[in-house]
Amino acid sequence: MFALNFNNTAMHIFYGKVALIAYLKTIKTANSTIGFVPTMGALHQGHLALMQRSIKENDDTVVSIFVNPTQFNNPEDLEKYPRTLEEDVKKMRNLSDKMILYAPSVDDIYEGHTISQSFDFDGLENQMEGKFRPGHFNGVGTIVKRLFEIVTPTNAYFGEKDFQQLQIVKKMVEKTHLPVNVVGCPIFREDNQLAMSSRNERLTPEERKEASIIYKVLTEAREIFQTGTPEETIQFVENSFRYNERFELEYFVIADESTLLPIDHKSKDKNYRAFIAVFVNSIRLIDTISLN
Repeated sequence: MFALNFNNTAMHIFYGKVALIAYLKTIKTANSTIGFVPTMGALHQGHLALMQRSIKENDDTVVSIFVNPTQFNNPEDLEKYPRTLEEDVKKMRNLSDKMILYAPSVDDIYEGHTISQSFDFDGLENQMEGKFRPGHFNGVGTIVKRLFEIVTPTNAYFGEKDFQQLQIVKKMVEKTHLPVNVVGCPIFREDNQLAMSSRNERLTPEERKEASIIYKVLTEAREIFQTGTPEETIQFVENSFRYNERFELEYFVIADESTLLPIDHKSKDKNYRAFIAVFVNSIRLIDTISLN
């Protein structure tokens, strides 16, 4: 364990799982609850909102900061992913000095074998992100399962911006019988409605401002979907980006919320969600919106 001190306020920080597990054993009781917020750092208000909810709903809260190499299919994206541990600690401390931070090394997690476990997520992994980022969700499943085994949380908190990831984590917990309640939390947005993401830090001020187009197109697509067909909605979104030189649409998909399968017609008794991925130069941004 290592205690970083800012303004005379100490926070428990662990770089190794053995010490973290030992410490958690000293604070657990039969009736206590542990909340867990897994992150890759570069913390923003969305992350802090997850932490606030965990603090409110649990006796103790553990936050992990770990840039997981096995979920990156693009080596350049992994290399450029922001790593701001000192700033992250300050943000956490300003929120609460009672949280526990786990900031492991790759070796502490993978023990010299930095490879993904293979998972069957009943097809959830084959859509959207899984289609465009091969192996991504095996990496997500591997790291989340490993972190759950180390932290043994009662409740774990995930943002709905990564809605497909949220559904996959729930499926992994169901299939591996881990005793964790997975909680989905609303998307936090910047003033211009761009979904908060650590990758936003890589945007120029102008790019960040103009990226408001993503949510604007999503909300207009939702309106079209109410009276139009899925095909008409998709056509509108594709046309919205077709002649935009700054933004490149990677995909726009309308899917059933439970199966994540793309749809070609609407049913009254189902919930639908739109998913989008857009490149701004080499920076990849995703967003999602409920269509019901």
